[in-house]
Amino acid sequence: MTASTACARLVAVLAASAVAATVLSAAPPAQAQTYWVPASGKVTVHGHGFGHGHGMSQYGAQGAGRAGKSYRQILGFYYPHTRLGRAKGPLRVLLTADHSSDVVVKPAKRLTVRDRADGRSWRLPTGRLDARGWKIALVKGNAKKSAVQYRDRRGWHRWNLPGKRTVLRGDGQLSAKGPLRLVRPGGSTRRYRGVLRSASPFGASKVRDTVNVVSLDQYVRGVLPAEMPTSWTLAALRAQAVAARTYASWSRRAAGNRYWHVCDTTACQVYGGRQAEAARGNRAVSDTRGRILRADGAPAFTQFSASSGGWTSRGGRRYLPAKKDRWDDWSGNAYHDWRRKVGVGFFEQRYPELGALRSIKVTRRDGHGQWGGRALQVELGGSKHSVRLTGDDLRWALGLPSTWFAPRLTPIQRLWERLGGPKSAWGRATAREHPVANKAGLKGVAQRFQHGRMYCSPRTKAHALRGRILEAYGKRHHVAGALGYPTTNIFRVEKGRRAKFQHGSITWLRRSKTVDVHIRR
Repeated sequence: MTASTACARLVAVLAASAVAATVLSAAPPAQAQTYWVPASGKVTVHGHGFGHGHGMSQYGAQGAGRAGKSYRQILGFYYPHTRLGRAKGPLRVLLTADHSSDVVVKPAKRLTVRDRADGRSWRLPTGRLDARGWKIALVKGNAKKSAVQYRDRRGWHRWNLPGKRTVLRGDGQLSAKGPLRLVRPGGSTRRYRGVLRSASPFGASKVRDTVNVVSLDQYVRGVLPAEMPTSWTLAALRAQAVAARTYASWSRRAAGNRYWHVCDTTACQVYGGRQAEAARGNRAVSDTRGRILRADGAPAFTQFSASSGGWTSRGGRRYLPAKKDRWDDWSGNAYHDWRRKVGVGFFEQRYPELGALRSIKVTRRDGHGQWGGRALQVELGGSKHSVRLTGDDLRWALGLPSTWFAPRLTPIQRLWERLGGPKSAWGRATAREHPVANKAGLKGVAQRFQHGRMYCSPRTKAHALRGRILEAYGKRHHVAGALGYPTTNIFRVEKGRRAKFQHGSITWLRRSKTVDVHIRR
């Protein structure tokens, strides 16, 4: 255990009775907060929540469900100024894992191919071809047309359409009596309901994307288990079903005539198709069939994230306000409070223009919750230059769960702020913490200021010295000398001022203007 770590743990114990129950100090939203780099070279970052914090907290929905709230109450809390409505119709889902230009499926009952250029369709044969797979592929030399192919034990062959035409005149799509098994690059398969479409991104495109066309409820069945554990309360699952269905409806409206409405990754909503479905998830979808949230006559933009951390963040719409979220804090939510450690070397390698990292300064926050809320703007202070970043920039660079974070104050910085910070008699810090040790090998840290120094060890806590007392202490080799670490700050006595140490004391005598050094033998 390093001295900085030990000092930090000591401060954590002393602060345990604080209302905030944290080792971090809170800064008013309007004030910038600077965090110094500890001598250990490891920056401990504390934070709350996972994700952007807009709209519903998924852990919060479960917390509310555990407290007996209905899905309507959950939605009303996280999306005020909305009302329940209904939506239906097909949804076009971009399947990003199928990154080839072909749509390949396994044989299925009543497998049918349709030409989207004129709407004609054909039932694909089964037994007589010994087909082990079917494919819609681009026609070489004519990007507007599509070929239908089948695979047998000898390889791939073109299947000529009945009649005079041999290929599809436009994009093609496949459907069957039940779910289709899509073969993805690499050979893995995944089942999907509805239609699998070979879609051209634009008119004369030489590539195709695979798009799954399903109903809204079929889509939500494939989303729910990927976005929320289906072992959670039905109230939470129903709220998630409505939020997911609404988000898809909003995306469909925003996409207009684009060939896909929503993708299948976290950039939109995670969608796993028929293969991802679960019984309790399907029940929640059925219980809320077709229901969405509407605002101002249109589907609401129902953003959600894993955990709000105790405060949702403003999402730019009146139904996405910043508000305190008491439902997010329950025993099963590991993201309500979190901690990460980051080495100074990471910052210095990623941002070499810094030189040596000296401080992390959060210059602007959103004003809601501990430390003043989520970090909006951050400045890294280095020995050469400073680097300005957004809170999101730093979050993604460090792999943090959210932008609601604050590096931990070192015990020396905490003491400095308590003494008055830059307006104190010690002034501003002039260097980073550096390691020290006494004669017995007790490791600690020290830091220089404009008008003094501060010292900390796991046993002696953090203390500040200046003036004639510091001068006398320095002549006796600071921590490494016979006195050891200071055990008090400078305090008044009848004759003048004094500071105590592990093995003695130093007193400044007011009348004689001299210093008396006492060392216990």
